[in-house]
Amino acid sequence: MSLFPFDDTACVALAELHGTPLFAYHGRIAEAQFKRLRAALPDRVRLAYAVKANPHPELLKAFARLGASFDCASIGELHRVAELQLPPGHTFFAGPGKRLEELKLALSLDVRIQAEGWEDLARLDELASSELSVNLRVHPSQGAEEGNRIIGGVGPSAFGIDEEQLPDILERAKALRFVRIRGLHVFAASNQRDAQKLLATHAMVLDLAARLHRQHGLDLEHIDLGGGLGVTYSADETELDVEALGRGLHTLIQEHAWFKGDLILEPGRFLAAPMGVYLARVIRIKESRGTHFAILEGGINHLLRPLLTGEPFPVHAVPKASSLNRKSKIENRKFCLAGPLCTSLDRLGDVDLPNDLAPGDLLAFGRVGAYGFSEGMTHFLSHPLPPEIWVDGRE
Repeated sequence: MSLFPFDDTACVALAELHGTPLFAYHGRIAEAQFKRLRAALPDRVRLAYAVKANPHPELLKAFARLGASFDCASIGELHRVAELQLPPGHTFFAGPGKRLEELKLALSLDVRIQAEGWEDLARLDELASSELSVNLRVHPSQGAEEGNRIIGGVGPSAFGIDEEQLPDILERAKALRFVRIRGLHVFAASNQRDAQKLLATHAMVLDLAARLHRQHGLDLEHIDLGGGLGVTYSADETELDVEALGRGLHTLIQEHAWFKGDLILEPGRFLAAPMGVYLARVIRIKESRGTHFAILEGGINHLLRPLLTGEPFPVHAVPKASSLNRKSKIENRKFCLAGPLCTSLDRLGDVDLPNDLAPGDLLAFGRVGAYGFSEGMTHFLSHPLPPEIWVDGRE
C-alpha cells in the first residue's frame, strides 16, 4: 500500500483549489481498510473504531455504514457518535478521568462503560436505578513491546486497575447494588506491526479472563483486546499481516471454548492513517551552522506526532512542473523541517528532500489520517485552522 493516498496531480489540484496548508482524506481508502480487516477476522471479533484517531464526521458515517462499533474517550466523542443513531451496544466509553456529567451522558445513551477504577464503579452504582453491566479495564503485568511509550508499558499507569489489585476490587464489587462486571478491557499495545506479538498479548488477556472466570466466577460478555494494530511510516517497514492475525484469533477462540461472548478490537490508526495527506508549502530555506532548514507554513500545530515519538511522517516534495521532463535526477540533501511557530520545539523531522527545494514548493505528508489534525496543537499561537477536505473517491 502506498504511503500517500493521493498522487502528485491530485495533490496539486487540492492545493490549488483549497489553498494550503490542508488535510485531505480519501474516504474509499478508509473503507477498504475496514473491509480488509473485517474480512480477515472471525465473526465473533467486533471492530470498535477508536474515535480519538480521527473524529471526522464523514469518516464516522462511513464506518457506521459498514457496521462498526465505536470506542469513545471523551464527552465530545460521545456526542459525535450519538449523532450516528446507532443501535444499543455499539458504543464503548473509556478514559482514566471520567467526569460525573460524562458518566450521566453515557448512561443516557446506553453506552457500555469501560470502568477504570473503583471510583467509576462506585459512582455508576449511585447513578444506576437498575442492573448495569460494565467492563473493567485492567492494567496488565505484561504486554506487547512498544516502540514508544504511548500506552505506557507495564510500569506505573494512570489507566485501569493493576492486575495484582483485581482480587480486592472484585471482592468489593460484590457489595454494589446495581453494577455488574461483565466485561474485561485490556489495552497493552501501540502501533504494533508484528501479528505474532499482538497475538501473544491477546493470548495473555484471554488467559487472564479465564483465571477471573474460574477464580471469581465472572460471567464475561465482552473481552476487549484494545487496539495497537500498526501501520508503516516508511517504505522499508513490513505491513501488519491481518490474515495471520485473524487466523491466530480464530485459534484463540477455539482454545477458550468457555468464553461465549464477543471479542472486541479497537483499531484507530490502522483504519484511518492511510487515508490522509497533509499538504504544506515551503516558506523559507535557510542554512544555520551546517544545518539546512526548510521552514513550512504548518508545524506541530498541525502535526504533533514527530515531536512526541521522534519519528517523522513520510514526506516527499511534489514535483514542480518545470522538472517533470528533466532527464537528470536531482540529488537529495537532509533538511530539518521547521514550522512557523515561535518555539524551537516546532520540528517535523530531519528528512531527505531534493536539494533544489525552494520557497513555494509543495510538500505532501502521508499517513496523517490518524493522529494528525486531531492531535495537533491547533490553538497554539492562534494560527488559522487548516481545512479538512473529504474526498469520497467516487467522482
